[in-house]
Amino acid sequence: MPERDFYHQGARRVQDALETRPLADHIAGKYVTEDLDESATGIITAAPCFYLATADAQGFPDCSYKGGLPGFVHVVTPDLLRFPSYDGNGMFRSLGNILENPRIGMLFIDYAKPIKLRVNGIAQLSTEGALLDAFPDADAVVEVRVRQVFENCPRYLHDMRCESYSDYVPRPHRTPPDPQWKLKPEYDGLVRLRNG
Repeated sequence: MPERDFYHQGARRVQDALETRPLADHIAGKYVTEDLDESATGIITAAPCFYLATADAQGFPDCSYKGGLPGFVHVVTPDLLRFPSYDGNGMFRSLGNILENPRIGMLFIDYAKPIKLRVNGIAQLSTEGALLDAFPDADAVVEVRVRQVFENCPRYLHDMRCESYSDYVPRPHRTPPDPQWKLKPEYDGLVRLRNG
């Protein structure tokens, strides 16, 4: 990947001030790719969660945790990912941002290895039936055209291995329980209950 496509002038100014430009150029030239290789695919398909960075049309950022069972993010092709949007609090900040500004960043972390994998791309929201069928209990599906993939230095990752998966994560042949916050009287008539 050409360094000029990966670093903007702000990054270059900091690199020059801290004398890291040669290191940054080496990393971009050797490790940043435009598609998902076998290693990246393995990290993504094994992940029970990732962090999603979006921004609205004015550039105001938002970061969201997205969780599911391992395999909930599908690698369709080396340059295409899909992930579900499950029932939540109805705010749809991330999905709304994608409609206004499709540039996103995804951070996958494997605390056991440890590995941090970053995926940047262009996202598109879909509520198409055929796509939804691949993700039981999803309200929508996000398709991501991959632009940049790279592992990131994992040295500051703490050991935070997953002990168990949330009871609220959709699973085949099982309806998750309703979250306690949705059962409060203040939300009567405002939320969709699965078991109510």
